[in-house]
Amino acid sequence: MSVIPMYNHYDECGEPCARVSINVMGQAVDVDYFHVHRDGVDLVFVSHSCFYEVAGDIYQGGTMGVAWRGALLSQAGIEAVWHVPCGGVPFGDESLLYVANDWHTALLPVYLRAFYQEHMQLGYARSVLIVHNIAHQGRSAPDDVRRLGLPDHHTGAFYLDDPVGGPCMNIMKAGIEYATKVIAVSPSYAWEIQTDEGGWGLAPTLRNDPHKISGIVNGMDFNEWSPEHDTFLQSDGFQNYNTDLQGLWTGKQACKAALQRQLGLPEDPYACMIGFVGRLDEQKGIDLVLNSEEFLMNQHIQMVFLGTGRPDLQDKLYDMQQRNSDKVRAWIGFSNQTAHRITAASDIILMPSRYEPCGLNQLYAMHYGAVPVVHAVGGLRDTVRHFDGYNEGTGFTFERAEADKLQWSLGQALHCFHEHRDSFMQVALRGMHQDLGWDHAAYLYEQKLLEAKYAH
Repeated sequence: MSVIPMYNHYDECGEPCARVSINVMGQAVDVDYFHVHRDGVDLVFVSHSCFYEVAGDIYQGGTMGVAWRGALLSQAGIEAVWHVPCGGVPFGDESLLYVANDWHTALLPVYLRAFYQEHMQLGYARSVLIVHNIAHQGRSAPDDVRRLGLPDHHTGAFYLDDPVGGPCMNIMKAGIEYATKVIAVSPSYAWEIQTDEGGWGLAPTLRNDPHKISGIVNGMDFNEWSPEHDTFLQSDGFQNYNTDLQGLWTGKQACKAALQRQLGLPEDPYACMIGFVGRLDEQKGIDLVLNSEEFLMNQHIQMVFLGTGRPDLQDKLYDMQQRNSDKVRAWIGFSNQTAHRITAASDIILMPSRYEPCGLNQLYAMHYGAVPVVHAVGGLRDTVRHFDGYNEGTGFTFERAEADKLQWSLGQALHCFHEHRDSFMQVALRGMHQDLGWDHAAYLYEQKLLEAKYAH
């Protein structure tokens, strides 16, 4: 069962199937459940005016506003097993495992114990917290813990005296402490968040019980991302291509030429097309690219950027384009079609992120035969194997988020592209032939969920 806030009324949902009254932070609240069974999954939507009111900006209202909605969703999710008739009858509570995601629902493990298990309900239920980005923790003033409606003996888990941010109430911290298992979105990220540098103040909490921490890399959706069937490659001179050498070569050349025409770049089949798709902020390392302009513009390349973010970085990208109009194009904003086309046309995809819990763009890149050049952190470290000229590498990596390290790694990739094209194509093909889908990730999740289910 997947429990989801209902931000709009979806036609497929029909009429409410159940209603329940719950106490959210001391306030009696009535919520409706809507149920849809699709692709073997029970989709349960929780309907309340608080969700409709923020449909245009779901994180509005500050930390406590988001926390209130998260508390409502968490409690409605806990009780859905009693009230929502899935297949005619509710799930029941004999064999249950709840999965919460990030700080927004990190109250679920706490509420499960405080409001249910301490009152002789759901005694066999277990909870797992998925950490997508530990930088976002649900921090607020220490006294705000009183607003959560919890008994006093549960409030201590929320207190964090952070050397950088100072004392605070921290919802993610409590979720980590109360969850049966904690799963990060890649094995390397699971390790990084237990370090003082990568834990954003929560490393000591995670190190208190390292055995319950693990990491699993996300999979990608082949229905949306497939060079053989991508509908965005079926017009304007782009073309679909398959995963053999001939298909990759002809498809890449066609897509590169089409993107060059679309963006007004010189049609040069010998230029190495480098793509960057992502937020324009410090986390994504775009400043490392900007600081490498002299190096880059002395190479036989074309660079295409797609993203939005900090206004000063957007302006610097525009300035870079103005100075190098024959080599650089910056598309400020987001277009799903353009993201697909850049990935298909690029020889190299650049991801110099300072931290990257999992990352999906490197998976899309490899599946489309674009060789990733990445900073070896988090999920990037787990999914891209550095090619040293001899091994079975699938990309090029660098170890520190510094401009000269980026230039070193990108220089290796460009040398391979221009001087050893056969080797470069083999790197691309190895990336394409990997199993990057959800089947393997789902199997690993099943194993971790079983461990949690039978944990004491």
